[in-house]
Amino acid sequence: MTYVEKITKKGTDYLLITFAAFLYAIGTSLFNDPNNIAPGGITGAAIVLNRIIPIGTGIWFMVMNIPILILAITKFGIRFTISTVYATVMNSIFTDLIAKYGKAFAVDDVILGVIFGSVFVAVGIGITFKCHATTGGTDIIIKLLRIKYPHIKTGVLFMMLDIFVILFAGFVLKDTKVVLYSFLGVMITSYVIDFVLYGRDEAKLIYIITDKTDDITARLLEELDVGATHIFGQGAYSKEEKKVILCAIKKRLSPLAEDIVREEDPDAFMIVTSASEIFGEGYKSYFDERI
Repeated sequence: MTYVEKITKKGTDYLLITFAAFLYAIGTSLFNDPNNIAPGGITGAAIVLNRIIPIGTGIWFMVMNIPILILAITKFGIRFTISTVYATVMNSIFTDLIAKYGKAFAVDDVILGVIFGSVFVAVGIGITFKCHATTGGTDIIIKLLRIKYPHIKTGVLFMMLDIFVILFAGFVLKDTKVVLYSFLGVMITSYVIDFVLYGRDEAKLIYIITDKTDDITARLLEELDVGATHIFGQGAYSKEEKKVILCAIKKRLSPLAEDIVREEDPDAFMIVTSASEIFGEGYKSYFDERI
């Protein structure tokens, strides 16, 4: 990558982070905060603390992030932390600006607040993560946990940490409904973050046991332009040697593959399962950073 390309990419990343911070702030200031919804994380804690000492949710968000950002510098280095500091500052500024000047657009409905607040916040977090930054707060803790536990998806880790903040909010606000609605918001946020970061199930993994292995394989290769692998197996009862077709295929092509099997061998034994991540040609690169 040339110097100009690097600068262009970095500029694009910062534009996206700015846009993500704006979405995050909309979710916080127009949907969550007006309805006393604590969406978890530092944002949820900031909303609760602002009820106790009303200096502004954005200011609380910034203050609570200072020690976490120091941790980020020691763990990830200054280059990563610069983009995270930028995202954190923009989140803080946008949150208080929208809260101050966007009151006319605030939604005074708990259900709508939970749903749309969670979606806006989650999309903001997801875009920021895709730009290899975080929104500060528990995002940094999540990134550390992802290094240690890469098999656990980001949205799930968010949900686990957010539970503690929600319980704190319920204790301070003394409102059971706040806890329940906040739990609902965390589940929505967790799902949307994973959707933004990973998309839907990327592919289907199909195992086909049939007497017409070659015919089905030929049609998969020619008609759908997908790869297939033959695995040699043996029937446990019949002891008969068989070639099993293993095929990773994009989700939208899965019904077509099933039709081919049905047409060639209605008696074929077929297992179709979801594959959340696939690396290799036509899918993800092995060298992409895990988010």
